[in-house]
Amino acid sequence: MNMNFKRKLPIPKEIKEQYPLTPDLEAIKIKRDEEIKNIFEGKDDRFVLLIGPCSADKDDSVIDYISRLRTVQDKVSDKILIIPRIYTNKPRTTGNGYKGMLHQPDPNKSEDMLKGVVAIRNLHMRAIKETGFTCADEMLYPENYRYLSDILSYIAIGARSVENQKHRLTSSGLDIPVGMKNPTSGDISVMMNSITAAQHSHTFIYRGWEVESQGNPLAHAILRGYVNKHGQSMPNYHYEDLIHLAEAYAKTNLSNPAVIIDTNHANSGKQWMEQPRIAKEVLHSCRHSADVKKLVKGLMIESYIEDGAQKPEEGIYGKSITDPCLGWEKTERLIYDLAEIL
Repeated sequence: MNMNFKRKLPIPKEIKEQYPLTPDLEAIKIKRDEEIKNIFEGKDDRFVLLIGPCSADKDDSVIDYISRLRTVQDKVSDKILIIPRIYTNKPRTTGNGYKGMLHQPDPNKSEDMLKGVVAIRNLHMRAIKETGFTCADEMLYPENYRYLSDILSYIAIGARSVENQKHRLTSSGLDIPVGMKNPTSGDISVMMNSITAAQHSHTFIYRGWEVESQGNPLAHAILRGYVNKHGQSMPNYHYEDLIHLAEAYAKTNLSNPAVIIDTNHANSGKQWMEQPRIAKEVLHSCRHSADVKKLVKGLMIESYIEDGAQKPEEGIYGKSITDPCLGWEKTERLIYDLAEIL
């Protein structure tokens, strides 16, 4: 085997014992989870906003950003429920580049995944303690979810992971909403199959255990656009796309039909400045169809303190070192605009 086994990492139970979630923070998570669940079950008609940097890179700037969201959340709480994105693993198409805080707690230093496991747990706990927000992360490595299972309130499964059996089966054992992105090919049947798998019970191997999942009725769709055979980005957030998804859901017996619209990635053609326009078009579609309005539970927006992106070595505070993001000034205006429309 062509691997160098560097060291054995602590199991999640050991990390949780070293860095425990205190009872007051547990209470915040229980309350937040119930609020979020009620939205996906249709008991609360507020709009979900999954918003934050493409990838979390520095503790202080991420907490600064989320603290700003806290102020805005308090002003729009009757219309919008914000779930900040703290994405601590970054999938790389070719395997090259910054892979997120899990790999590199300091993006300018070499990889150290033991420090990374501790860093991502501490960052998520800081968010709860300092802002009252429980957050979202992407489940890039299903085996690692247990390090954060007592902290997270939302999980996304990426476009390149949605066909993976382990992601689907692990999602079936979670008790928080899991968003399944459509694959990069755009074939929504793949996404629907993933949702179906996640909503049913399974027996499988997880972290060396034979486990039996109960099924996750909160698994749902995320539309993020796709790439055609010529490598061109194609959107799937338009009214016709949403009607088509509603019809696809109607042909199933899936629980809690729902979709989150990703306003970046292929939906924007990676043109981050298009996100406000896309967000408002989605809300316009909701006004034209009761079925679409019922199906669309919220938006996913890539946003940080500064507009655009930079190379890690540039060191500009609050500017993405992966995909370009919408800056704070535009983000704040957008959230208030959405609240007025809703």
